[in-house]
Amino acid sequence: METQIKNVPLNDLHIALGGKMVPFAGFNMPVRYSSDNEEHLCVRNGVGVFDVSHMGEFMVEGPEALALIQKVTSNDASKLVVGQAQYSCFPNETGGIVDDLIVYKFSEEKYMLVVNASNIDKDWAWVNKHNSMGAKLTNVSDEYSLFAVQGPKAIEAVQSLTPVNLSEIKFYHFTVGEFAGIQDVIISGTGYTGAGGFEIYVKNADAEHVWKAIFEAGKDFDVKPIGLGARDTLRLEMGYCLYGNDITDTTSPLEAGLGWITKFTKDFTNSEALLKQKEAGVSRKLVGFVMQERGIPRGHYPIVDAAGEVIGEVTSGTQSPSMGVGIGMGYVKTEFSKPGTEIFIQIRNKNLKALVEKLPLLKA
Repeated sequence: METQIKNVPLNDLHIALGGKMVPFAGFNMPVRYSSDNEEHLCVRNGVGVFDVSHMGEFMVEGPEALALIQKVTSNDASKLVVGQAQYSCFPNETGGIVDDLIVYKFSEEKYMLVVNASNIDKDWAWVNKHNSMGAKLTNVSDEYSLFAVQGPKAIEAVQSLTPVNLSEIKFYHFTVGEFAGIQDVIISGTGYTGAGGFEIYVKNADAEHVWKAIFEAGKDFDVKPIGLGARDTLRLEMGYCLYGNDITDTTSPLEAGLGWITKFTKDFTNSEALLKQKEAGVSRKLVGFVMQERGIPRGHYPIVDAAGEVIGEVTSGTQSPSMGVGIGMGYVKTEFSKPGTEIFIQIRNKNLKALVEKLPLLKA
């Protein structure tokens, strides 16, 4: 049975803007409007807007909301204050990851989970399966559009649209306020680019109005629409994991360098086994690397040592528009994971030298 590819609410607008549409995570999505390089540098140096309305949103409410979130996520959501967001993951029962997500705290009894588009159905089933405590769950994924206004000029570009002082929204904090004349817009100091900026959650009915208002307000700052191609190169320069590539149902959060969001101060799905893994040490680790020879690493390329023995595999790779060299991430045997370690990427039967680098790969 063929699954129907969905359209985001502004699909026709993206086509009118010259967006090249491709199927991604079950949705038609704009991969680029001009060129990946141009769009990447627009976000790194100025301001660009991504339509990421394909992402999923679940509301978790009631007296048991926190208890459910604590059970299914690896991070400690009890540390959140109202107006704060937290990066986390859903560990599965076999040592891997169901998905990574962001938890938003609106009040003591109201939270929102933002999950990856490709995993909406899987995640919804997973959270419901573990809801033995009876928290109120609502899947609002089809009700919200999400725009990521990203780049160092993001605040200046859209400040005129809201009475909220955008410069006061700290990283991984958010507020609910008026934006472009629309009430109850979620304005979040989050993003997947490392370039600064905001993510704006609006009801679908207001999506086109808000999108057009952002471009009108930002025209003096040369704001541009940005596609998924540049989103991928921007996140890779920062070393941000992409679900399905760098983290999967078979990668442990500890192997993936996500120990910082795996808190053993509470019990959560598979926490006992993960704690044992932490104590024993992992046999492989996700690392970032920078090519020392000309070549573009791609997913599934073998990583080898100086003797040509396979020591791992590339999970994500590209030519970095900011750095002008090949960069990537991949799993290697733990003994090869230290920054400065020489590894080799097998590209078209040639073993090309790379160096393991501390993340982010793009240094400020």
